[in-house]
Amino acid sequence: MMLKNKVKYLFFGATKYSKELLLHLISHDFFPEAIFAIPEKFLIKYRKDGIVRRMQNYNYANLKKIAQSYSIPYFEVDGSEGKKMGDYLETIKSFSPDLILVLGWYYLVPKKIREVAPLGAWGIHASLLPKYAGGAPLVWAIINGEKETGVTLFRFDDSVDGGDIIKQKKFPILFEDTIKDVYEKAINASKEILIEVFANLDRITFTPQEKSKIEIWPQRFPENGEIDWNKGVIEVYNFIRAQTKPYQELLHF
Repeated sequence: MMLKNKVKYLFFGATKYSKELLLHLISHDFFPEAIFAIPEKFLIKYRKDGIVRRMQNYNYANLKKIAQSYSIPYFEVDGSEGKKMGDYLETIKSFSPDLILVLGWYYLVPKKIREVAPLGAWGIHASLLPKYAGGAPLVWAIINGEKETGVTLFRFDDSVDGGDIIKQKKFPILFEDTIKDVYEKAINASKEILIEVFANLDRITFTPQEKSKIEIWPQRFPENGEIDWNKGVIEVYNFIRAQTKPYQELLHF
């Protein structure tokens, strides 16, 4: 039986990362009003060419089972029949959420949906914004030999990871850490941030980022994994540990 909510939020997620954080919130009695998920195979339109493609989520987690276990309303967004995120606006409004939590999601969340919730739509980026905005932030941090990074809970706006910062948490990158180790640290830091903020919503603040300081890094693709043996020993070492197993399973954070 679902306990009384401490905050009214909707959960948007589609990955193993989403599942782990959702279960963590539920274990602390923070139940979502509804879960919006994406099926393992879904349609998405790419901005560059406008072509709609059928994609497979290799980091997929079935959130429907969680919804059924706790009698939480569940909706799937797959882009079929020409539907876009905006087509779910009235459904989202019907829950009157305080906020929308977006963790491990593939679609753009349009402004008209973000504005339904008084507190907006929130996400977690695996860096200390404004550093390492954009794609593969943990991988880039290791490649560049950073000794620390962190995660940032922030409110979405129309920019790339440039919304207001709610809370950040740092953690070290040890010399022997691989992407697996750093990813696990990011997961744990994300769990801590969510519980701390959800338990103190009446005291949160939104700190605007200085847009001029935002560093946007590109997403990485398989062809970016080729080693340049002309690099120094430490550079090659960092490059390898940043992309070793299970990197192929951690493409969406």
